[in-house]
Amino acid sequence: MKELTKAEEQIMQVIWQLDKAFVKEIIAQLPEPKPAYNTVSTIVRILEEKGFVSHEVFGKSHRYYALVSKPDYRKFAAGKLVKSYFGGKVENLLSYFAKEKNLSLSELEAILKEANKDESNPSE
Repeated sequence: MKELTKAEEQIMQVIWQLDKAFVKEIIAQLPEPKPAYNTVSTIVRILEEKGFVSHEVFGKSHRYYALVSKPDYRKFAAGKLVKSYFGGKVENLLSYFAKEKNLSLSELEAILKEANKDESNPSE
């Protein structure tokens, strides 16, 4: 899987939220100032080339939908983060946040409980 740019990820967030969307619908969900239609259309075509989205044809219009799920991309991105910045160890990531955010024992336990839940139910 390839990494998304910030602009591509912003468009994917909208597509994941809407499930299926025309470029005009994507633009409507983006914050002000709204990007130009051609800009969003170009980014969506790049996402299609990268294998993240596909489309259905309606006359001259295309409705786009995700081929890569949000949970699958989240797993990829989190793995890349852990590998790049924390020596490939989740423990180092948790230790960083525990120290940086001064997490309490109950907060750490809640994080571990959530992590274990995600492992047992990867579709979430």
